[in-house]
Amino acid sequence: MSAKAPTRAPLEARPAPPLGGFNLTFLAIEIRRLLRNRRTVVLQLVVPVMLFLLFRRRAAALEATGLTTAGTMIGIAVYGAMFAATSGGAMVSVERGLGWSRQLRLTPLRPAAYVSVKIATAMLLGAVSVAVVYAAGALDGVAMSLPTWAATGILAWAASAVFAAFGLFMGYLLPAENVMQVIGLVLGVLGVLGGLFLPVDSLPPAMQAIARYMPTYGVAEVARFPLVGGAFDPTWLVSMVGWTAAFVGGAMLLFRRDTRRV
Repeated sequence: MSAKAPTRAPLEARPAPPLGGFNLTFLAIEIRRLLRNRRTVVLQLVVPVMLFLLFRRRAAALEATGLTTAGTMIGIAVYGAMFAATSGGAMVSVERGLGWSRQLRLTPLRPAAYVSVKIATAMLLGAVSVAVVYAAGALDGVAMSLPTWAATGILAWAASAVFAAFGLFMGYLLPAENVMQVIGLVLGVLGVLGGLFLPVDSLPPAMQAIARYMPTYGVAEVARFPLVGGAFDPTWLVSMVGWTAAFVGGAMLLFRRDTRRV
């Protein structure tokens, strides 16, 4: 009699690794893969600086609306963080096109661990973008106290968590050939409606009503708070946490959908 072939346990029954597969080796590999695409990385760092210099030339007009040069710089830094983080997260669309998502289905990697690694990688690029914009602002003569520089920079970087998750969600939702075009348009609209380039109060009334529900509004207000002071609105944090949770949840659902196609 021939020996009976060993049976394989279902993928779902395999024991999960610690933290669902999240580890520093996996994170380091993802960071190296991101940095290999030098053209994309340079673009994501240069565009925010160019926007800052463009808006800086209109400083007098902007200050007439109540937005100082420092406030403009912070808004552009938030935009740079969200642009870099979204683009980093959206690179998952390329992996989908290459069949990498289906290969991951053969491993015990959990969706939450995979999404966490992708978000952490994208946030690293967001941190570099904020640092570059702040360096440009310092060279241009933006004046803030050292604690305000540090606090606003950290808060602007925190915005990248929301948009790293957004990039992942869009990367799973859209094909690779369309994702960056759609994301560029969406981020531009969100930047305007969220008050990154101009104060929300200077927008038409109809746009003001919409702006406060945008994912960019809460992060812009939180990032500028150490500079402008006043009363802190808890709904800003609710907006940040709520949008991040929504995008993370959506990305995890779409990841599961992709990995079932094996």
